[in-house]
Amino acid sequence: MPSPRVALVSLGCKVNQNELEAIKHLFLAAGYEIVPFPEKADVYVVHTCTVTHISDRKSRQLIRRAVRANPEAVVAVTGCYAQVAPGEVLAIPGVDVVVGTRERRRLVELVEKAREEGTPVNAVRAHEPGEAFEELPLVEVSRARAFLKIQEGCEEFCTYCIVPYARGPLRSRAPEAILAEVQRLVAAGYLEIVLTGVHTGAYGRDLAGGIDLAGLLKKLVRVPGLERLRISSIDPLDFTPALKAVLAEEEVICPHYHIPLQSGDDDILQKMGRRYTGRYYLELIASLRSKRPRAAFTSDVMVGFPGETEDQFQNTMAVVKEAALAAIHVFPYSPRRGTPAAAMPDQVAPEVKKDRERCLLQLGRRLARQYAREFLNETLTVLVERPLPGQPGVFEGHTGNYLTVAFPADLDLTGRLVPVRLQELRGGLIWGKLEKDVKEEQENSPGGRN
Repeated sequence: MPSPRVALVSLGCKVNQNELEAIKHLFLAAGYEIVPFPEKADVYVVHTCTVTHISDRKSRQLIRRAVRANPEAVVAVTGCYAQVAPGEVLAIPGVDVVVGTRERRRLVELVEKAREEGTPVNAVRAHEPGEAFEELPLVEVSRARAFLKIQEGCEEFCTYCIVPYARGPLRSRAPEAILAEVQRLVAAGYLEIVLTGVHTGAYGRDLAGGIDLAGLLKKLVRVPGLERLRISSIDPLDFTPALKAVLAEEEVICPHYHIPLQSGDDDILQKMGRRYTGRYYLELIASLRSKRPRAAFTSDVMVGFPGETEDQFQNTMAVVKEAALAAIHVFPYSPRRGTPAAAMPDQVAPEVKKDRERCLLQLGRRLARQYAREFLNETLTVLVERPLPGQPGVFEGHTGNYLTVAFPADLDLTGRLVPVRLQELRGGLIWGKLEKDVKEEQENSPGGRN
């Protein structure tokens, strides 16, 4: 009998993408063949997102696309949208299994049950205080970097955000399990490990023994052979003195800090439920930069929060500019049913949001170029991640401070750390040459040899 075929697809954040890789591993272990979505398959898995209303719509579109691809197949829907709106998902004709953001280890079992019995299965359950971190198999998603989820859930309840309802309370992975996973990955040849989570900076608050993110990092940087440790995102108020110290002292930790701002206006921050000010954010950046002056600072920024005036938006622009951020992700505010902000007065018109998004993106691109130019004509170490699509003989990777670099090479260097001379900004990338090639050119140039 041929192996059953499963096609999987994910929307949303890096956490979602990494969870989908773990779900793939569950199906592989059960004897399934993985095929690209939406090729014809026996099972389709759609891992959904609900961070905006557009995410909900895209999730529904992918579900319907899966049903159309093979009406006889089992369609399983997981993730945040499935968690907060299981009834809406089950109402889509052709959906057979709904699993939210817990008990995903049972997904293959539930799919098999649906295949045998032919009746829809709703396995969504509300999150409960004190529930344990759900261990999922880690699957390396490239030959260069491995993503390691250390934490789940959020209890901040920012007024615009649906994530605490979708992901539930804080659950931290045991430090011993994380340490063992890092050791295994390093032994397998991985040079960079990225720590991810829903509220990564809150790591350890639910664990006994006083462990926190700073304490965990101190353990991980001691793993022999680990070249790079990167942290996906840390909220401004999570930077304790101990965390600042370990970030400053440990060269293994990449000098790239993603710190969400959301708004630079104090009144808007207060309405958002964010317990800091624009001045606090700038002082935090300055404090971190004083220890690692050339680090990259990146951020998430929201425009068009209810009641945001033009002056308040300009306050955000001013903070972003003063912080000299190396990159920003801009999000127009999207009302989420059940969150306090959705019921607030003075919702901002879509065309105003669009204009503010455009202005902020322009500023972000200018700041990104400004930061990148500081490193031109320097040699930085690049972790080679993949061949550049459509460019034979050209490879792409990231520096420790997360500059995206492309360069030509005669050999496939994927998964290796190599010195690259950064030469020019072109097409949204920094282009360079391997340092050995630069030296050979210099030696062979007129006057290059004695």
